Amino acid sequence: MKFQDVDIFGTLRITGSFQVPHGYGTGSYPQNPTSGSLFLDTSDEKLYVYEGQWEVVGAQFIPPPSPYSADFLVVAGGGASNRYNGGGGGAGGLRTSYGSTSGRGEDAESSLSLTPSTVYTITVGAGGTQDDATAPTATNDGNDSSIAGSGITTITSVGGGAGGVRTSNASGAARDGGSGGGGGSFSSGGNVAGFGTYGQGYDGANGIDGGAYQGGGGGGAGALGSVPNGGAGLEVNIVGGTGNYYAGGGGAGANYSPGSGGAGGGGNGTSSYTMNNGSVNTGGGGGGGAMSGTISGGNGGSGIVILRVPTANYSGTTTGSPTVTTDGTDTILTYTQSGTYTA
Repeated sequence: MKFQDVDIFGTLRITGSFQVPHGYGTGSYPQNPTSGSLFLDTSDEKLYVYEGQWEVVGAQFIPPPSPYSADFLVVAGGGASNRYNGGGGGAGGLRTSYGSTSGRGEDAESSLSLTPSTVYTITVGAGGTQDDATAPTATNDGNDSSIAGSGITTITSVGGGAGGVRTSNASGAARDGGSGGGGGSFSSGGNVAGFGTYGQGYDGANGIDGGAYQGGGGGGAGALGSVPNGGAGLEVNIVGGTGNYYAGGGGAGANYSPGSGGAGGGGNGTSSYTMNNGSVNTGGGGGGGAMSGTISGGNGGSGIVILRVPTANYSGTTTGSPTVTTDGTDTILTYTQSGTYTA
């Protein structure tokens, strides 16, 4: 092997042309070398010098591990619904890089580029809770879910908007969120629906004053809310298989003919005294409350965060006890509570 004008990390300077013996493995090293003899071992591509024994010359360059791509699904907690013919809760916002479509019909996002040894923080948002059965105000939104870490732009999905209540008070209108909450059934203020977030979820539907006094369904990640049904969630098969829906809007309450929750964990509305929550770890909105009295609506379903990484790159270092499965050449981490992944 011939070197010319080579500086090896400031420890050896070769000027002009110089022939260095080389071979593959220790069996090819020179016999009876003298002090200062050089040898290039092509099995590990390191240069050795003999000083009583063969030693690596200088600080050998070890290239840093290369970043690798990972797909994600981030679903926030769903919004709570409301009492007395209330609107359905809006589904949690949904963002994903897997497949062709993300929330609200937008194109799927770019996958993440994860840097080995970097810790990424996973936050799984809780569903909104119906905390006040008597006040004529909207109830609680869902909580955000996210993936954050050095070298990436934080992926945040917004909690679902709360459902509206049957009231003439505008404070009872539904709220905006990842998907918008459905409006209550009274037209003087409480019937107004909430708006969804671009790239995450659709709007809820306004409620109807009269007839069955139906609230509006909460928006879902895959469709608008209607009267009285929650909007459908989005099918994202990041865990493998088919039919995996997330972020369905909650159905509305009514005097009769209450709404159905949207596919993806939306709770059904009711015209009885039963409260129907959004399904856990789907981001589904809560179902609208009963036809009379001060009966609360359902709570929103908690969110979920899923990472899909090449098995060849999977580090095995996590917190938060994600479920670990495989699909083909990929390893899938499903977080149903907050935790971390060290790439």
